[in-house]
Amino acid sequence: MRRKLRPPLPPRHGLDPARLKMPAEGPWTTLREHLVERLPRVAPERIEEMLREERIVGLDGPLGVDSPFVPDSFIWFHRDLPDEVEVPFEVSVLHRDEHFLIADKPHFLATIPRGRHILQTALVRLRRDLDLPRLTPAHRLDRVTAGLILFVITREVRGKYQTMFRDRLVHKEYEAIARHDPAVAMPREISSRIVKERGVIAAQEIDGPPNAETRVELIEHRDGLGRYRLIPATGRTHQLRLHMSGLGLPILGDDFYPELTETPLDDFTEPLQLLAKVLEFTDPVTGERRRFESRRTLQAWTDLDAWRRGPSLVSGEDG
Repeated sequence: MRRKLRPPLPPRHGLDPARLKMPAEGPWTTLREHLVERLPRVAPERIEEMLREERIVGLDGPLGVDSPFVPDSFIWFHRDLPDEVEVPFEVSVLHRDEHFLIADKPHFLATIPRGRHILQTALVRLRRDLDLPRLTPAHRLDRVTAGLILFVITREVRGKYQTMFRDRLVHKEYEAIARHDPAVAMPREISSRIVKERGVIAAQEIDGPPNAETRVELIEHRDGLGRYRLIPATGRTHQLRLHMSGLGLPILGDDFYPELTETPLDDFTEPLQLLAKVLEFTDPVTGERRRFESRRTLQAWTDLDAWRRGPSLVSGEDG
């Protein structure tokens, strides 16, 4: 088995360096020439600056502006980070043992680095704050959804926890706040076919064999609002949001369904009232039955006006 190369650069802000393998052949004389062609989104001046500042390294150390192009070699560097809107809400840890931890994520914080969200993600914050550079999520939550996420600490058992989610061996319960309609019978089972096209921001329900199943229960209602328990049997993209919208009961704060609305990244008012409340499973390492419950609440249920103004910055509240 081929041994994986260990990066000669340490993590930065909880992120591993990028790694590039050079082609087996090519017309380039210097590494700089190749990188200018290979990384068109990076200005040539910036590539030269990184080489002068010894920010690009090979197995034998830093590489300079005049370093030759070496076929089949590897280089490492940290990418420039985008300007990000700071998410002013904390991610808390409910449980930590040798192998995994359970995080209670606020609304507006992405699970993993992607696109415009790098440092402002649960993964990067936890890696940095807990000094766990190898921490890895076993599953994900949407940026606008709050609640529980399982992160794996021990690399050797990572696959066991990730497979547990893939094989639907985890019982999940969500809470949501939406309009109450006495004409919509509860509880009910919903099944439909959901597709999400690459490059298209919203998913959609189409005709065809169902691939998404959700049980919807009304916990209580008052003043025209309902508090719902959502139990997904599958994990399609935006499944719960689509199924609630399909009932004519879109989740409060949903700016995707039934109608897509552009919201600035620094707008923290009216967060999506969807909370990943419960994770329950048999631990694949110890065989122990585990159950975890979020300490967060959905603010629109207790204080609708405060929800419209924006979530509290106090840990454990909606935010």
